[in-house]
Amino acid sequence: MAVKTSKAEKKIAYDQKLCQLLDQYTQVLIAAADNVGSNQLQNIRQGLRGDSIVLMGKNTMMKRSIRIHSEKTGNKAYLNLIPLLVGNVGLIFTKGDLKEVSEEVSKYKVGAPARVGLVAPVDVVVPPGNTGLDPSQTSFFQVLNIPTKINKGTVEIITPVELIKKGDKVGSSEAALLAKLGIRPFSYGLQVLSVYDNGSVFNPEVLDLTEDDLMDKFAIGVSMVTALSLAISYATLAAAPHMFINAYKNVLAVAVEIEYSFPQADKVKAYLEDPSKFAVAVASVAAADSGAAPPAAAAAVEEKKEEPAEESDDDMGFSLFD
Repeated sequence: MAVKTSKAEKKIAYDQKLCQLLDQYTQVLIAAADNVGSNQLQNIRQGLRGDSIVLMGKNTMMKRSIRIHSEKTGNKAYLNLIPLLVGNVGLIFTKGDLKEVSEEVSKYKVGAPARVGLVAPVDVVVPPGNTGLDPSQTSFFQVLNIPTKINKGTVEIITPVELIKKGDKVGSSEAALLAKLGIRPFSYGLQVLSVYDNGSVFNPEVLDLTEDDLMDKFAIGVSMVTALSLAISYATLAAAPHMFINAYKNVLAVAVEIEYSFPQADKVKAYLEDPSKFAVAVASVAAADSGAAPPAAAAAVEEKKEEPAEESDDDMGFSLFD
């Protein structure tokens, strides 16, 4: 006969397991487990088996174990987990890629009916079409102001109707109608709320950022630093090129105005004296960018085409190596 484990022994075993996981793993996903059944949770554990472990428990017990373990080890980073333990949540300890683990968890969602009093997590829209219900069931549709018609002895919904809005509680009439129509509008599973990584806590949306997103955000940051540096005339690495160009423009403007010249200004003055040179230079650059030959090169090619072709050894029917 198996010896029944006492509550105190269960708490000790749970505390030891949680502390062991905190020492072994540096990455934790905090996930909400509302409306998640035991079978569904078991499937999630099997799907994550290998590099991830799902641990559920009472928040007060988890907070106590984390606080005591932080004091024993001197690692204050564990304390960042305590504010996240609110509501019906669980901890997913992992050594794998956080994004891949989060995507794997989101796969295990199960459809659920709309129960009375439940807060709708999404909008529920009843689609138009034949319901398969007999005309005696029209009272449900009339109560909910859903336009219908009788078609071939069955009730048919004419237009799509937004039955329940996100955040509203499901009423008895809505729940009964959705049950009759066989619609399971909600789906539930573990929902990742926060990510803990080596003491840092951030939103799971960060996991969806790509390298292009990071580069765009970095570019925005550099542009803001540049704008601020130029506004307050403070030299930074980002603003230095703009400062040099602006200074060159000022010096060039003074040189043109007082007829003073220096090597960098000679070309600009030449363009000002003869604008046609500037037009030729622009045309040459445009031709180079498009891959077309410049006018002089094109003329040389045409001239070469008009020259008679010289006879080769092959054209005379023999080779020098014969």
